[in-house]
This record gives sequence, C-alpha cells and structure tokens, in this order.
Amino acid sequence: MASAHDSPLRKTWKRLKKNKPAIVSLFVIIIAVLLAILGPSIAPDKTPDADDQVLELANVNPGFTTQMLLVRKNRDERSPSFLSKVFFGQDNPYQLIPINSYKMDGQGNMVVQAFKGEGRTPQEMTFSLADVVYALSAEEPEVQLIGQQLSFVTFSGDKKTADIAALQKQITAENLVTKKYRLGTDGYGRDILSRLLFGVRVSLSVGLVAVLISLTIGIFLGSIAGFFRGWVDDVIMWLINVIWAVPTILLAMAIRFAIGDKINSFLAIFIAVGLSMWVEVARIVRGQVLMVREMEYVQAARGLGFANPRIILKHILPNIIGPIMVIAAADFASAILIEAGLSFVGIGVKPPTPSWGTMLNDHRTYLLTPDKAFLALAPGICIMVMVLAFNLLGNGLRDAFDVKGKTV
Repeated sequence: MASAHDSPLRKTWKRLKKNKPAIVSLFVIIIAVLLAILGPSIAPDKTPDADDQVLELANVNPGFTTQMLLVRKNRDERSPSFLSKVFFGQDNPYQLIPINSYKMDGQGNMVVQAFKGEGRTPQEMTFSLADVVYALSAEEPEVQLIGQQLSFVTFSGDKKTADIAALQKQITAENLVTKKYRLGTDGYGRDILSRLLFGVRVSLSVGLVAVLISLTIGIFLGSIAGFFRGWVDDVIMWLINVIWAVPTILLAMAIRFAIGDKINSFLAIFIAVGLSMWVEVARIVRGQVLMVREMEYVQAARGLGFANPRIILKHILPNIIGPIMVIAAADFASAILIEAGLSFVGIGVKPPTPSWGTMLNDHRTYLLTPDKAFLALAPGICIMVMVLAFNLLGNGLRDAFDVKGKTV
C-alpha cells in the first residue's frame, strides 16, 4: 500500500511496477539505449557504420567461422580520440583476407590460399612479410631481401629493416585471427550483428528527435486551442483535421521529398518523421486542456491575475503530463516504424549508415529462401521488438496514470 505522504509520481511508479509487461519493456528499452551508445565499442565490426566489407564472405550463414589474415593497409592511419572510438568507431587499419591455409617460404614472403567463397576454388596469393605488418610507402613500395632481414620504406617515409624470423612470429601471433560471424553477413560481406547494433542508434535517435519535435508542436498548438477556444480552436482543429486525413507514412514521404538533399539525410528524417506526428499530440493535449481549464485552481489563477502563458505552463501542462507521456511512448513506436518504412522504400537514411529498414529492403528477396531468410528476419525482429516494447510501455503508463477506481 502507498503511504499517504507519497508523491503522485511515486504512486504512479508503484502502479507501473505491478505491470510486468511494461517493466520488461522498460528494461528492453534501457538495454537498447545502452547498445545505441556503446554499439561501436562492443560490436564485432568496430569501423564507422560497421561498413568493413569482405566481399568473399557475402551472405554466409550464421555461425560461419574462418581464419583471417590481417594485411596492413598502405595508408596513413590517424588514431581517433578515446570518445570517438567508443561512440563512432574507427577505421580498420587492416585489410581482411579470409584464408584456408598459409605457408612462409623463408625468403620474406607469405603464400596463402585465399578463400573466394563457398564452392569456389581458392586463389593463391603472395605477400611480403613487411607488407603484412607495416604500411609501406606508395612511392617506394619495394621490399629488399638482405640476408635474413627485409629492408623497406614505411608510408611515413622512414627506412626500416626487420628480421624475417621476428616478422613471422609477429604475424603468427597478431595478424592471423579466427573470425566468427554469429549472425552471418550481408551481400557485401559485412557483419550482420554489428550492423544491427549500429541500427539501434538510428532507430532510437530518429524516435527521440521526432518525438521531441512532435511534442513541441503538438503541445503548443493543442494547449492554445484548448485554452483560448473560439476562432483559435476552430483554425487549429481545421489544420489538424486536414493533416489527419493524410496517412502518416505518406505525409512523412511527402515531407522527405520536399526537403530533398538540401540537408543531411539523417536530419531530414528527423524533420520528416517529427512533422508527420504532431497532430495526434495536439488533439490529445487540446482535449486535456479543455477539461483542466475549468478546474478550480485554474479559475483561482485567473482571479489572481496571472498571465495566460503562466497559467498554461505552470498550472495546466504539469497536470496533464500523464497523457503526454503515454502519447510520447506511442509516438516513439510510430517513429521507429515510419523511419523503417522510409528506409525500406529508399528515401530514408542513406547508405552506408545501417538502418533496420534498409537492411530489410536489401534482403527481402531472401524471405522465401530457407537458408538465407535470416538476412531479412533479423532486422524485422529488431523492429518488432522495439515497437512492441514502446507500445507495452505506453499501455503501462496509461494504466499507471489512470487513477480512477485504482489503489496501489
């Protein structure tokens, strides 16, 4: 039982805790937020947008394991800051070459049987040991054999010599790794699990910004319409009804087309989704304000001569925060669906930025292929789980804020 001195918010939280589906959904959302923040640091592919492509491994099945040779790319590699690596990832300084076997010839070279895909004949490739370990100069890429040492020029212009035995030992310890693709790869050989983790960030960020935009516009117009009524209410309700007649996804598409490529595609999605969802917020807020404006404390505030903006901001809106939170949770789920829909039809976030909708579109043809259906099912399941979580949380908030006939 709740204490008589419990605040309304505490009582609401106690009622929400009794709703197990809502609490489970809340934990799912919290985990998703953590994954969105830390995705690049915990994903198998830590490159920006999880875009490290290994074309030889295109569309491999979940659990595929192969040995990789890491060959240093011949270019300058700048070390990003710690925070940049955690939140955005970093470019891979190595080229990934899947191999079946390898041998070192004692002349400073490494011969590998490179994997070229299932059912294809492996290709023999030869690398200088120095080229595997170091980034070599583009102007002077030659590696000279001097006894049991290799002489070469690095990308930065430094002349180096390295012992062949030491290079062989270093390659065996650091440049030969076993890589496992737990959810397989896409058509470009990119790790599906990593791109799903990066996709969480896209969905949640679009949902958050879109909800903030829709709440800002909806609360402003809804509170004005409900408080002042008269011709102001008529004009705003006419606008709401006109926009309400257009399906949300079509309105978002129209706004996205109108924006075009004038601004960043990510920002364009924020604006398109946010501007397509404010009407429901405005309608709910208007109805709540119409009811609350007749309460005694609002009439008392008017009698004391308080300005209308103060009455709305300090006396009305704080008392309708419950319905606003409920509609915000529902709009979050809608925003995730709209973003996925826009990306599915190709007008959402541009590649290579991973989006669940884009991943679903790229692999929809595999749905009827038993051994490759996971490529489309994985992002589809992620969309379903996130939308379900926000809808269940919204239902839980609705019941928690509805205190009529309920006791804690």
